[in-house]
Amino acid sequence: QVQLVESGGGVVQAGGSLRLSCVVSGTIFSILPMGWYRQAPGKERELVATKSRLATPNYADFVKGRFTISRDNAKNTVYLQMNSLKPEDTAVYYCNARDPRRSNTEYWGQGTQVTVST
Repeated sequence: QVQLVESGGGVVQAGGSLRLSCVVSGTIFSILPMGWYRQAPGKERELVATKSRLATPNYADFVKGRFTISRDNAKNTVYLQMNSLKPEDTAVYYCNARDPRRSNTEYWGQGTQVTVST
């Protein structure tokens, strides 16, 4: 059974930083394209960043230059380093994995709340 468990959310002042982690179990992590998404109250879930095993990372325009996605295949973990946080970054952040061996079946974590105060 594939499981994704996020951690690292919290409350931070505007301009601060947080690092989110997502540990994956139950599958071969190294082959999975991984991503981070977020969902603010009353809004649809949106892509934040993605990182495949070999490809360069992909970022949404609203986080370019502030957020960095990385992965440690030895630890089955993907990270999201968030710097220069803004109140509009407040959302629940979700980790996502797609399995190319199973028609890109998607898996999601439970989400972690990030709140940026003014």
